[in-house]
Parts: sequence; structure tokens; C-alpha cells
Amino acid sequence: MAKTSAPALYECTECGWRSTKWAGRCGGCEAWGTVAERQRPESPVRPGSRAQLRPAHPSSAALPIRQVDAAAARARPTGMAELDRVLGGGLVPGAVVLLAGEPGVGKSTLLLEAGSLAAGHGRVLYVTGEESAAQVRLRADRIGAISDNLYLAAETDFAALLGHVQEVNPDLLIVDSVQAISAAGIDGVPGGVTQVREITAALTALAKQRSLTTVLVGHVTKDGSVAGPRTLEHLVDVVLQFEGDARGQLRMVRALKNRFGPTDEIGCFELGEYGLVGLPDPSGLFLSQRQDPVSGTCVTVTLEGRRPLVAEVQTLVCEVTSDPRRVTSGLDYARVGMVIAVLYQRAGLKIGKHDVYAATVGGVRLPEPSVDLAVALAIASAISGISVPADIVAIGEVGLAGEIRRVTGVQRRLAEAARMGFRRAVVPAGSGLLQGAFEPGAQVQAYEAADIRSAISTVFGTEPVAAIGR
Repeated sequence: MAKTSAPALYECTECGWRSTKWAGRCGGCEAWGTVAERQRPESPVRPGSRAQLRPAHPSSAALPIRQVDAAAARARPTGMAELDRVLGGGLVPGAVVLLAGEPGVGKSTLLLEAGSLAAGHGRVLYVTGEESAAQVRLRADRIGAISDNLYLAAETDFAALLGHVQEVNPDLLIVDSVQAISAAGIDGVPGGVTQVREITAALTALAKQRSLTTVLVGHVTKDGSVAGPRTLEHLVDVVLQFEGDARGQLRMVRALKNRFGPTDEIGCFELGEYGLVGLPDPSGLFLSQRQDPVSGTCVTVTLEGRRPLVAEVQTLVCEVTSDPRRVTSGLDYARVGMVIAVLYQRAGLKIGKHDVYAATVGGVRLPEPSVDLAVALAIASAISGISVPADIVAIGEVGLAGEIRRVTGVQRRLAEAARMGFRRAVVPAGSGLLQGAFEPGAQVQAYEAADIRSAISTVFGTEPVAAIGR
């Protein structure tokens, strides 16, 4: 009898979803035309076998926790203060970091600068699979990232990459990018789900074995998430998102996962002709530079980790005859829609047949619910034509019942607002702040609002229905 081959297995090249039957649309990510055939690998252990129950000699002895040396796991600063803030102090030996971002946002520039600074404390190997060594050298000359301990190699083969690691014996390995590296003997095309997963797993094992700090550059999908299977994020220790408008100069690093530090911190950079420059005080970048107040705008203070950021929300409301549109930029689309519904139902604003456009200044993303009140006041200002006073900030989460809910860190937010020159603030009721001095000679008077109607009355000095109801 002829020997039967292994049963066919179909796998999505985008998310790794598997099925025994072919499908035109992936059942996991719902993408079309991404399901391809592959061979199911045979199990190395026969089902029901007791081989996996046999004990093996451990690689290291178990120690009481008091005898474990924690010095080897302490973070080492990279030399870039904003990047160290997000990492939790620096790079940990043996850690694997995945840096994801859109094409052209500046991932290679960031890692080249960080590698050049880290080369002052040890050897750094930069492996590029998407550019030639000469192209990387030209960028390094432009941004001044030149060091004798910074080694550069242009490779796409995984075995050759391991050879470079063996020869250079680096303290820091940078792979740009993991989707550009391929390995012989692994199913799938270079950059596919199987290749990326297996190569990342091998690099993670190498990093743990040699205590080699490894930074991997990853691509993102069209919706902004990390490309590849979700297991890729579970394999690594840290997942960083590098974001920003490719046409602007502001760049932000955000930690999506961090086993060694916080996951709610951001680092701000300005991308210029000579590389990235850290911005320890970025609040002024998120405010429009105008002299006269304009309707449809409101300033809020968001909290990114322990860092308060003063940002401005801008809205535009236009009456239309067809189906109204809701367009957002930098704000959560669902929350803006919820705020519009609350204004219509709880505050009496006839906004149902209007287009509403809402955006932030400077390209900053404000996903925190504490910006709801600023969005509501900006929309109320836009539909009424009455501008919000220039010295007021609004902080608070809006509930479906129209109530203003309390948020954390109100005192730190108001201290930042006082530093930026704001003198009044609308905050949720029960915040416990009436008037406080947060800096020498600077005071912010806080007005507590229990619901959206009282907040509008406080800002505009009249009842919302009488002033802006239509």
C-alpha cells in the first residue's frame, strides 16, 4: 500500500488561524484570501506515551528566593531618557523587546540612536534585513550615531544572523525587522505567520540562554496592531508601540506590555533632520497657538502614567440634510458618539441632524475617559457659537445618565494646568478640591459639576437649553 501523507492543514497568513478545510475568509481576523495550505507537522511524542513523564536533569538547581541574585535583572539605561521612562528604567539583560510601528514613523532611527548610546557600555550588533549596510551608515552619519562598538550587518538569513552573534558576542542585538528574516526548514514564506513565530521563539531562547538583550522591529497591520499571530506578543517581554503622524514631527513611544515596568507611560520625541530629540515637557505641543478664543474648542488634562499632559480638543458642527456623519481623529469614536447622545438626550441639544467632527491638536491620541467632559463642552460650544473661556480646563468622565464621574489624579492634573497658565477648571463633583495652590503664585479654582447640564451652565453662565438648544 502507498504511504499516506500527513493530512493537509490550512492556516491564515495574517493571524495564524487554522482549519482542516479551506476557506476564502479567515475565521479569526475575517480577512479575505489569506488562508493557505500547509502540512501538519507530526507530533514528536506518540499520543498516550509516557515518555514525556520521565524526569530530566535540571539545567540549574532551585534556590530559596532570598539566595537568588537580582542584580542580573536590573535595568540598564539606554541614554535616551524618554525611552527609559517607557521601559521602566532601561533595558534588562536577556529581555526581548518588540518595537512596532507604521512604515516611515522612525523605528530604525530610534533604535540606531539607542544602539549608538548603548555602545558606550558594551558591544551592539545591528542586523538590518530591509536596507543595505551603506544606507544605514548614511543615516547614522546624519544623526551622529557612530561608535566603534556598534557593529552593522545586512542579513536576511537566520543562520547567518546566528553566525554574526557568535562572532561579535554582543551585549545588545537589534533586528530590523523580524519579518525580513527567513529560516530554512520552516514552512511558510518569509514574513509569514509560521516563519515569524518560529524565528521569534528561537531569538527569545537565544536571549535567555546568553543573557542577550534583544530588540525586534515588527510591522503593523492597517488597523495599527502588531502584525503576526497574537502568540508573538506572548513570546516577548516588552511590546512597544511607536506612533505618530508621518507628516508631522511628534513621535510617541507607548508600552503595550512590559514585564519589567509600567504599561501606562509614554515617551515623547521630536523627529528632525538630525534624528530624534526627547521632549520632557510636551504639553505645549498639544495646544493651538492662537490669540483670540474660537468656538468649538476646549482644553483638558489627560494622565499618561504619572505624566499629566495638557491637550486641546477641537470640534466642528455643521447642519446637513442627509445622514449625519461622525468623524474623529485622536479620540475614541465610540465615546464621542456616546457623548453626542448624552448631549442630545440629557442636555437638550438638538444635534441629531448635524455633522460632528472631533479631533485633537498635535496628533496626540486621547483614549482616556477623562476627556469626555472636554469633548462635550467643545461640541456645545461649536453648536452655540459661544467660545469656552481661554483660562478653563475640563476634566471628567461623562456617564449615560448625564452624570460627571470622578477620575484619578485630579490634583496632579490641576497642578499641570496651573503650570501652563490656566486658572479655572471644571471637575466632577466629589473631587474634594475647591481652590488650591499647586505652584508658588499659581492657583486654579475648581468648579465641581454633578452632571452635564450643570457643567454647561458653569462654563457658559446660563442654562444649556436656553443658550444652545435648537
